[in-house]
Amino acid sequence: MATIKCRNVTFSNIQAILFDKNGTLEDSEAYLRTLAQRGARMIDAQIPGIGEPLLMAFGVNGDRLDPAGLISVASRRETEVAAAAYIAETGRGWFESLTISRQALEDAEKYVGKTPSPLFVGSLEVLKSLSEAGLKLGILSAATTEEVRAFVQNHQLSDYIQLEMGVDEGPSKPDPILFVNACQALGVEPSATLMVGDSVGDMQMARHAKAAGCIGITWVGKAENVKGADVVINRLDEIQVVRE
Repeated sequence: MATIKCRNVTFSNIQAILFDKNGTLEDSEAYLRTLAQRGARMIDAQIPGIGEPLLMAFGVNGDRLDPAGLISVASRRETEVAAAAYIAETGRGWFESLTISRQALEDAEKYVGKTPSPLFVGSLEVLKSLSEAGLKLGILSAATTEEVRAFVQNHQLSDYIQLEMGVDEGPSKPDPILFVNACQALGVEPSATLMVGDSVGDMQMARHAKAAGCIGITWVGKAENVKGADVVINRLDEIQVVRE
């Protein structure tokens, strides 16, 4: 067990830390913005006039991406369903709408390519330090499990990350069962596990699962994006292990 300190908040008897991926460990803003723009453009090509409303729903405004927007925090399934709802408003049937949405997002992913987004500055060093302190580390993301595994492989994090969990079928954030399942997979109790994330959903999920604590990170300095956090940080290296 370890004692973790962030700014003026101390968490005792910690065995594990779960991290979100997008916007927490991974600087994925450029990738997600391009993905949203391409997907909206592909749907607009079939249904003219829907592109701009879709971009707003995705959280894209010009060259800016809302870190609390749909494309940033929702699971792939939720993004498909949300886009399909906009398509269905034009009078198309639900299954047709869902097919158009799913295909457009798949094609957008192929267009954008698989070039990995960079780690945020200091992420690797923090993971290494926490791992060396004996903590179990995992990633719990709204991205698919395949995407989480690819992220760990691309950045060679397997020496530090013991759990790679995404959202495929079933519940998504902020359902606390995700946190509970992740803790079970790591062999720890939620009460001995911290959550580090960049969204309200991360905070709600962990709090309702009775986690040891919720650390909100906002690289863009918007504390409202992590409302409900026990402590808000702007850099991952603010997570410190207290040497006893």
